[in-house]
Amino acid sequence: MKRILSIAILITLLIVTRSYVSEADQETKAMYSPFAKDNLVAWCIVPFDAKKRNPEERAQMLNRLGITRLAYDWRANDIPFFEEEIDVLAKHNIKLEAFWLSTSLTPDQDENAQLILNLLERKKVKTQIWVMLDESPLNKMTDPERVEACAKAIRSLALSAQKFGGSVGLYNHGGWFGEPENQIQIIKKVNLPNVGIVYNFHHGHEHISRFPELFKEMQPYLMAVNLNGMRADGPKILPVGDGDSEQEMIKFILDSGYRGPIGILDHRSELDAEESLQKNLDGLQKVLKEIGDQEALRTF
Repeated sequence: MKRILSIAILITLLIVTRSYVSEADQETKAMYSPFAKDNLVAWCIVPFDAKKRNPEERAQMLNRLGITRLAYDWRANDIPFFEEEIDVLAKHNIKLEAFWLSTSLTPDQDENAQLILNLLERKKVKTQIWVMLDESPLNKMTDPERVEACAKAIRSLALSAQKFGGSVGLYNHGGWFGEPENQIQIIKKVNLPNVGIVYNFHHGHEHISRFPELFKEMQPYLMAVNLNGMRADGPKILPVGDGDSEQEMIKFILDSGYRGPIGILDHRSELDAEESLQKNLDGLQKVLKEIGDQEALRTF
């Protein structure tokens, strides 16, 4: 009888403890800010870097800045260094958060797309693929035909990405494919769990006036958000903190409960990428002070 009672007490304690840990984890997650430094992703720092760093130099730069994640953009001259980039990032404990891909409506016939997918599978790199689709064939289609054609292409990529535990993010870059409402239709048509949206401030100036409404629509599908200084009349690329709209947009993201990756840009080929990233880090800290995000500020 005593043994049965002891077992019952032990089980009760385990249940209570597990419940307490679960609640503590939920509270920690709720307190955690998506703008914490360890959640920031360097973006557009490869072809836009005035210093034209190689993979090792780029990783060292990120280490100096204290940035532990990279979304990898590239041009044709970078293709021979894809594998080296992956290996160097791993050596420097930098996570490959995403691999950018601009492809056609038939990615299974795109040599570069297949090269990237096969490399990530071979290297066992679980990452996001940020995808832009060629808009030109869509111009002659109706909206339902566009959704069907894009969904077919994205589904092909998503099935390939599943092989290495990856996901596919639809990247807004203007045009029909870049509109979040159209991307949501495509995602629903694809109907796979590893497909979502990557939203870029710098390609969304026309969305500023309705950002809260649009963000709510996107949020169930959001995989990443890339920041930028925002003024309705431009310029397109502006350091965070130098605009007149991004503070309100960032505050809305914080309050929304979104906790996914946050990108900060270089995207200025005339500047040293380290200088551009530092300007954005400084500007983001200024914004975080203004909106009172103490959780994030403690990480800088």
